Amino acid sequence: MASRIPTMKLLSLVLSSFVIVQIALASDPDVLSDFLVPANQNNVGGGFFTYTGMRVLVNQSTFPANFTILKASMVEFPALNGQSVSYAVLQYPASSLNPPHTHPRAAELLFLVDGSLEVGFVDTTNKLFTQSLQAGDMFIFPKGLVHYQYNADPNNPPIAISSFGSANAGTVSLPKTLFATSIDDTILAKSIETDVSTIQALKAGLAS
Repeated sequence: MASRIPTMKLLSLVLSSFVIVQIALASDPDVLSDFLVPANQNNVGGGFFTYTGMRVLVNQSTFPANFTILKASMVEFPALNGQSVSYAVLQYPASSLNPPHTHPRAAELLFLVDGSLEVGFVDTTNKLFTQSLQAGDMFIFPKGLVHYQYNADPNNPPIAISSFGSANAGTVSLPKTLFATSIDDTILAKSIETDVSTIQALKAGLAS
């Protein structure tokens, strides 16, 4: 006869499984009202639900000289708080790069409006997935995975629109996180199997 699992152990397993499922399904928390209003704001009208920060794109006469991101997250657009959605417009001049980074709180769905773009992400087995996108293509970067975009075309600067399943997806830039913070040089050198002088050169390059 098979041994029976003690009641308390079974209950513990069930509760643990429930917690794991809840973590796996985690996203922005549901709100218990139609929308959230900042504590310092009393009168709410249509203007609260309107974001005008993208108008500069309509009136833009020249393409930016550097890689540029225009964001509409809850930081720039408070009405998004609790709505589990945000937005960004990305502009890539010739040979520009959106360096390897992650979004810890959301997947990213990128739509290429114009031009061409090299994109890629790395999964948790360190497998690299790459694709050459053309105008009209979409690409999904799974939540939390390291990814990048690169414009290899010297003549046609692409524009892309990204949407996120979070009002504040967050961005962790690998170069900046590793080499523009206060992580000890020796720790970094040992981590990537190099010497301290190389780490210091990398830090100096990012600082400039």
